[in-house]
Amino acid sequence: MKKFVLIVLSFIYLGIVNAQTITTDSTTKSTIDSTTTLKSPPSSAIIPAMNNSNTDLCTVGVAGAVQTQILGISAGSTIRDMNCERLKLSKTLYDMGMKIAAVSTLCQDKRVFDAMMMAGTPCPYDGLIGAEAKALWKTNADKQPGTENKSGEISNETKTLFGIGGILSLLLLLLL
Repeated sequence: MKKFVLIVLSFIYLGIVNAQTITTDSTTKSTIDSTTTLKSPPSSAIIPAMNNSNTDLCTVGVAGAVQTQILGISAGSTIRDMNCERLKLSKTLYDMGMKIAAVSTLCQDKRVFDAMMMAGTPCPYDGLIGAEAKALWKTNADKQPGTENKSGEISNETKTLFGIGGILSLLLLLLL
């Protein structure tokens, strides 16, 4: 066993004595080229909130919004419902016992006026009812509802057309 240990030790000795230095020379060159692209969704044009839960109001909410990558526009408004107001006024007058005034309020609508004439019960005219009122309505046809816009207001249909035209114009501007 001594011989074995001596042989192993001699190999170790020879390995240490004959060891050569190993030199390594290396150069590393690296280039980092990075580009970061951030993609985020555009901000949102949010329409204004319109409260339509109160049934005692005679208004309708109208709102709209347009959004592009650069610009967002939102708008809202309310439109008075004149027919709803007329019905509420008529009901209130009728509840107070003023039946002729209630019918006169409803007769301001051309559809009601025409229906009353066709039924043979013309709308009241200056407090007169029946055949006397019918004769006065025929004599003063220019005072019948629907013959002219007495208040000078723009009708709701015209306002709606202007609104649609405005929105289309905005869309055209944003697309250019």
